[in-house]
Parts: sequence; C-alpha cells; structure tokens
Amino acid sequence: MTWIQREIRLQPRVRGFHLITREVLVNLPEIAEVEVGLLHLLIQHTSASLALNENADPSVRMDMEAYFSRLAPENEPYYTHTYEGSDDMPAHLKAVLLGGSLTLPITRGRLNLGAWQGIYLCEHRNYGGARRLIATINGEG
Repeated sequence: MTWIQREIRLQPRVRGFHLITREVLVNLPEIAEVEVGLLHLLIQHTSASLALNENADPSVRMDMEAYFSRLAPENEPYYTHTYEGSDDMPAHLKAVLLGGSLTLPITRGRLNLGAWQGIYLCEHRNYGGARRLIATINGEG
C-alpha cells in the first residue's frame, strides 16, 4: 500500500470555472504507478472550490459561472462579512455549496473518470491568486 501526499500550487486565475485536470496530473506522475487506488484533493481556501464536470465544451463552465453569480450575488444588504470586498462573501457561499474536496478513483495508472469529466477549480473571487491543493494518493502498485 502506497501513500503519497503533495501540495500543488495552481497558477492564479480570474473568477470562473477552470479545467485543471492536466495541471493536477502533471504534478502527480506517481499516479502512473498505482494499479488501484484513490486520489483525494483538498483546496486550502474558503473562497474557491473543486468540482467534477464537463471537460469538452467550455460553454458549460461559462454557464456555471453565470448561474452561481446569480445564486450568490454581490452587494447584498444582509451581508455582514464585507471588509474583504464585494466578491468575498458570495465566494464563501459558493465554496460551501460546491465543496472543498474531491475523491477520485485510480485504475491501472490513470484517473478513472467518465469520458466527459474533468476537474474544475471554481475560482469565486475576482482575483483569488495562486491556490493550493493538497493531493493525497492511496493505492497499490
């Protein structure tokens, strides 16, 4: 049984839903040595989240951003946590709704995702900066 844990620092991105599958895999070459196992990803931030969704059509990511921006709009009069900017409290709400972690199967040295699935960084701040993931691989070679 193998355990590997590593921090992955993602490049900064603007607000939106960003496909990061390739960036994650480049930072985890050990996945190729795992016959069966799991990859757990945790984002170490409270104003961004992770999701698994459509990897082919970029319009899905644009529609996701439009929907979540309507679901948790900026400048609501009932927000009290406002000192970090008008995008901050909505970012926290979106992060709670979408979640901060993913657990994905590894099969024969590859992530065992559906044909149209990819890992999203859901950046909920206008300029969130570089985000950190903790990646934990558990499996057998």
